[in-house]
Amino acid sequence: MGRAKKTPKFAVMKKLVTSKMIKQHKEEVLNPKKKDLEKEKLPRNVPNVSSALFFKYNTALGPPYRVLIDTNFINFSIQNKLDLEKAMMDCLYAKCTPCITDCVMAELEKLGQKYRVALRIAKDPRFERLPCTHKGTYADDCIVERITLHKCYIVATCDRDLKRRIRKIPGVPIMYITQHKYSIERLPEATIGGGKMEVTVFALLSKILIVELWEAFSSQNGRFTMSA
Repeated sequence: MGRAKKTPKFAVMKKLVTSKMIKQHKEEVLNPKKKDLEKEKLPRNVPNVSSALFFKYNTALGPPYRVLIDTNFINFSIQNKLDLEKAMMDCLYAKCTPCITDCVMAELEKLGQKYRVALRIAKDPRFERLPCTHKGTYADDCIVERITLHKCYIVATCDRDLKRRIRKIPGVPIMYITQHKYSIERLPEATIGGGKMEVTVFALLSKILIVELWEAFSSQNGRFTMSA
């Protein structure tokens, strides 16, 4: 004898198509751009803009510069035989204060004996130590969170992913290593004539000074010619 066919414990209920569902489907198909009123009632999550930013020009940045150092930046500086503080001053032509967070220090300690030289450099008393209050020791998230809240730092890193994340935050310059020296990116940014262009403070001031001197010289020269 064959086995008896088992019946399901619960009956499978078929989904009934109501007139309301048909009407809703027609509205979605015929008018897909119709605004959702429930979504409009929700509060907008707009990030607060720092008061130090004028367009993309960061007024909070100025000498002495505070440079936030990443783990790999110290390692690449050792490979290129660069003294951190001296090379920063050669790059920015101003006094610089290297800053290291607790997360960066924890990462260097985890790397072991291979990076003991980098750890010794990070413990230099000339460097400013920044305490971390968050959980975990992931340095990239720590740096991004800190520069989002405080726009007074220059970030020194050679990590591509971190640089990509920093570029999304306006007003934060990036220091990196190229051709055995430090280079700076986005210091400062200004919007002139509706287009974005990168200019240095010294170049801008020198242009203003040249224009003022030329106007003064031309006015004096005009008076001399008139008197003659």
